[in-house]
Amino acid sequence: MPSTQGGSGKSRVVVIGAGIGGLTAGALLARRGYEVLVLDQALVPGGCASTFKRRGFTFDVGATQVAGLEPGGIHKRIFDELEIDLPATMPCDPACAVFLPGETEPINVWRDPEKWTVERQRQFPGSEPFWQLMTTLFKASWKFQARDPVLPPRSLWDLWQLASSVRPDTMITLPFTFMTVGDALRGYGLYENQRLRTFLDLQLKLYSQVDADETALLYAATALGVSQEPQGLFHLKGSMQVLSDRLVEALEKYGGKLLMRHTVEHIEASGGKATSVRIRNQKTGEVCTEPADEVVANVTVQNLVKLLGEQAPTGYKHRVDKLPPASGAFVIYLGVDQSAIPVGCPPHLQFLYDYEGQIGENNSLFVSVSHPGDGRAPEEKATIIASSFTDAKQWWQGEKDDYERLKQQYTEDAITRLNQYFYLKPETIIHQETATPRTFAHYTGRELGIVGGIGQRIPTFGPFGFATRTPIKSLWLVGDSTHPGEGTAGVSYSALTAVRQIQASS
Repeated sequence: MPSTQGGSGKSRVVVIGAGIGGLTAGALLARRGYEVLVLDQALVPGGCASTFKRRGFTFDVGATQVAGLEPGGIHKRIFDELEIDLPATMPCDPACAVFLPGETEPINVWRDPEKWTVERQRQFPGSEPFWQLMTTLFKASWKFQARDPVLPPRSLWDLWQLASSVRPDTMITLPFTFMTVGDALRGYGLYENQRLRTFLDLQLKLYSQVDADETALLYAATALGVSQEPQGLFHLKGSMQVLSDRLVEALEKYGGKLLMRHTVEHIEASGGKATSVRIRNQKTGEVCTEPADEVVANVTVQNLVKLLGEQAPTGYKHRVDKLPPASGAFVIYLGVDQSAIPVGCPPHLQFLYDYEGQIGENNSLFVSVSHPGDGRAPEEKATIIASSFTDAKQWWQGEKDDYERLKQQYTEDAITRLNQYFYLKPETIIHQETATPRTFAHYTGRELGIVGGIGQRIPTFGPFGFATRTPIKSLWLVGDSTHPGEGTAGVSYSALTAVRQIQASS
């Protein structure tokens, strides 16, 4: 190890943010012999994958499904290294049931590859060449990602890790590096197929934050392919909090420390190297400076620039300032009687209500429904969590009354929309609560309450995105602003990348 603090013989790492990315980085570093302190301003760990309880119901704050739990998957690999058990799960099958405007039969994204092939051929006749291309790209990209490439590379070590991951089977992806999903649809003469393009827009918005015209094709291949075996999406028994609880357990098992309700106000740098962080204890108001050999920031890239202040490199700050606006989310949490849930309801559904309306702004909803025995609701009860993408900035404009009116309008619209599928009446709704970008900003500290990363467009995807290795030495960025993007699996991969880089530089 290089420099040490207090003569302990261990490099000291301060991790900012106890989301899944921060906890994963902290636990792995502690496991590998570093002295680790994880700090978070919230009451409970988990970030956007945490939970809260109301009247016997347990609600997942944001993330509701998990990838990477299968053998060889990123969570499985990390949990094996940490020597902790994976949470109990149920496979999502279908991964999602998508309802297009005016249609009562969903498009089911089945876990079984053969069932999914039959489904998409029936739903989108003539589109199979496009899907075959996506399957081919997914298989090649998945093999490439499994070799732990560092993207984008920012040092000779990074470049070597990237080059070592390239094999002949990777080369098939190269001609598609600068293509979007929209480009592929045009190439196959499918762009005017409204149902297909709308379905893709809806699914991609969940994973990439942008539609088919903007989503990088190689990213889309992975996002659309991960739902099928031998991969797949999973619903955790208990709640999403189980994931962060296991990581906290591992962090502390290997000597790491977690402090909640401690806000990092500033990252100090000297000579182009991160040296310490300034922290405010929310309980006492006390401010102190915590020295560090390495600082891992599990924050948005926008938050990172704010934490650096005047020390943020000009080019880096300029690039962040030029990013397209990120999305916010409006979420309604419902605790209901089981009679409100249709028989055979899948765990995840997606609704688009009007072809002419924008995806988001309450014109579309992504819905997660608890299942009996999954630990989220009392007996004969259930939870419904419905989210819609929204322009984050509009929630910060005007006076308090304007905000309350907007929230009320969104709430009423969401209930009306959901009532087209669920049976939501005063007698079936036991608890109702909403969250807006302001809510997410308050509880997660994310700038403007944005969710889901920076959007997987060509200029911000993979080799062109933001690196875990920042321009300031010993300062690392993990989370959904970095490769490979949002989701617990994505942020865990970025954490593993940063840990490997830290170890290689020690």
